[in-house]
Amino acid sequence: MIEISDLSYAVGQTPILHGITTTLERGGITALIGPNGAGKSTLLHCLAGLERPASGRVRIDGLDPFTAPHRQRARAVALLQQSPALVSRLKVRELVGFGRWPHHQGRPGPEDRAQIDRALTAFALTELQDRALDTLSGGQRQRAFIAMTYAQDTPWMLLDEPLNALDPRHARDLMARLHGLSRDGARSIVIVLHDINAAAGWADHIVAMKDGRILAQDHSAALLTPEVLRDLYDTPFELLQHKGRPVVVAR
Repeated sequence: MIEISDLSYAVGQTPILHGITTTLERGGITALIGPNGAGKSTLLHCLAGLERPASGRVRIDGLDPFTAPHRQRARAVALLQQSPALVSRLKVRELVGFGRWPHHQGRPGPEDRAQIDRALTAFALTELQDRALDTLSGGQRQRAFIAMTYAQDTPWMLLDEPLNALDPRHARDLMARLHGLSRDGARSIVIVLHDINAAAGWADHIVAMKDGRILAQDHSAALLTPEVLRDLYDTPFELLQHKGRPVVVAR
């Protein structure tokens, strides 16, 4: 599990996170939702050990991400940031292979190649593996970057707004793939989402953040109420049902 205790973070004199305390259980998908500037991405970066908090404590299955050696941390948690850098002529398989670096340190072996193959298959990229990234559609490139994160083969995958710039079909396809990959409990996913209906349809647990604090957290069906969403986004919402799934509509 990921244990977060009284975590605070600031940039200069500007506070970003205020006393975040929560526990993220292993297995399934946890969605971080909330308005722009809520601190969702900053929290994700703190969990990955990329940003050191002003105070507080994080443990990832008992590991302290701020003091652990880089290689040990990279075997515990994999982070895909927003808008990752694109090397235009890099091929898909080469990009996915970067996820194996914490394991082989420049000397890939049979298990590394097998894990790359598994990642390509998991995200329907096998037929595209020899294509340059700049020849792919936005949805295909996004799948390639997430496959790289998956190839890192960590218990925790942290994904920062992976649905950005994806059309509805590609967004649904990606969430369905992530949902399927998280079912066996071997891999847990924490994902920042602005699409509330994606969170409603695919997340097992939701953490709602506002102004650098946790406003509410619960299983998705219990948390997504008109009252919570109104307080979270300062706008009224209506909650509908479609084929047993909640559908959130801003009014």
